[in-house]
Amino acid sequence: MRYVRILFAPPLLAASIAFAGEPWIVSGRVVGISDGDTITVLDRDHRQHKIRLAGIDAPEKGQPFGDRSKQSLSRAVMGQEVKVDWTKQDRYGRIVGKIWVAPPGTGCTGPTCPKTLDVNLAQLTVGLAWHYKEFEKEQSPEDRGRYSFAEQEARAKKAGLWSEPDPVPPWEWRHGPKGGPVKKSKSGICHAPESASYQSVKNFTAFPTLDACLAS
Repeated sequence: MRYVRILFAPPLLAASIAFAGEPWIVSGRVVGISDGDTITVLDRDHRQHKIRLAGIDAPEKGQPFGDRSKQSLSRAVMGQEVKVDWTKQDRYGRIVGKIWVAPPGTGCTGPTCPKTLDVNLAQLTVGLAWHYKEFEKEQSPEDRGRYSFAEQEARAKKAGLWSEPDPVPPWEWRHGPKGGPVKKSKSGICHAPESASYQSVKNFTAFPTLDACLAS
């Protein structure tokens, strides 16, 4: 395993950066949770690293189960010492890696605790992320099989987001209606992006289409 100082790629880089060979390692304490698949780690030199969890794609903010996915990840790692195995940075300069943490209930919380829980896999197991098939070839055959099986098991158990009859994957959600998602207000009214009232709705549940909002 190798430790390295991270040189972040500029935000406008058109493609991701991959590094051949054994994975690099970042170790530190989790100080931020952006959503169900992105965290911030503060290393021993007080540098912050934005980490995108490899192999999974979690519901977006405003998407059904987006908050639950974020909460699940927060319970697992917020304030915890973690180890990140990585071989790639994405086009936004984020490290794309596998997060390891000491399993809950061990009573061990320090930097030297054995970190044996794969957090990325855990998000799949509880049904709060998709196995990111677009990038599965970047995984080892073992991880690819484990992650795929975990999603299948969560589907079969209708765990988390799989309790919905037809959950929308986040990679489709991100290409949703022009102008933003359909907003369902607290009063139960659906507001499409082209409606005059759209911008005034502040507290809402987001849906990828008007049909999905109405069906809810």
